[in-house]
Amino acid sequence: MVRLITHNMLACHVKNCTKDNFPLAFSEVELVIRPAPENLDFIQRFLPKLDWSALVDTARSLGDETLPEQMPEQWSEDQLKALHHVLMEMHVEEGNMTCRGCGHVYPISNGIPNMLLAEHEVGR
Repeated sequence: MVRLITHNMLACHVKNCTKDNFPLAFSEVELVIRPAPENLDFIQRFLPKLDWSALVDTARSLGDETLPEQMPEQWSEDQLKALHHVLMEMHVEEGNMTCRGCGHVYPISNGIPNMLLAEHEVGR
């Protein structure tokens, strides 16, 4: 399952694709919300690893408007719960992730993204 916590770290690695290769854009998605146990301490410790702008843009592209435009300096419990929902409970089961730089499409089937590249697409 592609959760947004994972998606926030995926970039295109096609040979010579170095511009606008993150974040990958979702299209034709089947989005499923699956409740997950809250671990707000984990979410708080994970904050420095997030690309906030990419996360907010992606969440909004999937219909979630709960995250603020700018990352808060101080987090309330409600804000952490909203972030937990976006990172851990939103699952893309089917669809595509497309690189904005080169247009390469990474299909998602049964919640698993196919990030494999053909031999001619791999940089050496």
